[in-house]
Amino acid sequence: MANKKALGRGLGALIPDVPAEEKQSKSIQYIEVDKISPNPFQPRETFKPEALAELKQSIAEKGLVQPVTVRRHGAGYQLIAGERRLRAVRDLGMESIPAYLLEVETDEELLELAIIENIHRENLNPMELAASYKRLMDECKLTQEEVAVKVSRDRASVANFLRLLKLPRRIQESLQSNELTMGHARALLSLDTHEEQIDVWRKIIKRSLSVRQVENLVRSQTKKSKPKSRASETQAVFIQDIENKLRTRLATKVTVRSRSKGGVIEVDYYSADDLDRLVALMSGE
Repeated sequence: MANKKALGRGLGALIPDVPAEEKQSKSIQYIEVDKISPNPFQPRETFKPEALAELKQSIAEKGLVQPVTVRRHGAGYQLIAGERRLRAVRDLGMESIPAYLLEVETDEELLELAIIENIHRENLNPMELAASYKRLMDECKLTQEEVAVKVSRDRASVANFLRLLKLPRRIQESLQSNELTMGHARALLSLDTHEEQIDVWRKIIKRSLSVRQVENLVRSQTKKSKPKSRASETQAVFIQDIENKLRTRLATKVTVRSRSKGGVIEVDYYSADDLDRLVALMSGE
């Protein structure tokens, strides 16, 4: 990986209210809009027309409150963060834009800064967040724990977002269009197969089910799919309660299977980092 020491400035490199010593690496200046080229690593996949229209109206009335961030690139500049702001200014016919000029030497660092800034500023939907975390891991060679530190989240939260990438494409698209919430998605992830997930997803869309209703539906469906055990009804309720507690604590799918003597607890993990996270939780490290 290219110069890992150069990476890691994270959000502090992009937000104005940082200590003075960190501000020395950048300055604000007005730059001609036509001299700024797009960021090839833009993390946001969709730009809502209504949100862009609101931003343009705000800029027209009050001016641009938050400058964009750029780096020098060839004879001009390349955008690091602020794609919506730059588009709005262009649409309004403004010739220049206030910008932080940041020294960024590598494309790898550009990618990291662009993703982190978008995560904190641009209200990404759950699938865009999941894809952003995955890109930080794959393209910037970061672990889940390092990603969590950079985006100011706990590792369990990062792991939960990454699990969304395991859902069927149709469900991912529903999350992306805000038809579903993160709570709906968590409930769907408790189901064993894509077929079951799609079946419940259709019911969510058709009936406009709440997260609590989906959780109840998933519990009911999971219970029906399990073979009958010798445990009493009281024991079955107890086991289901234990499963729910463990799923909440470990932020992953947990299945408790009873036998005539004892039983088995199955804990799902989705990557090497996720396994490390679970081991740390279980061992109390």
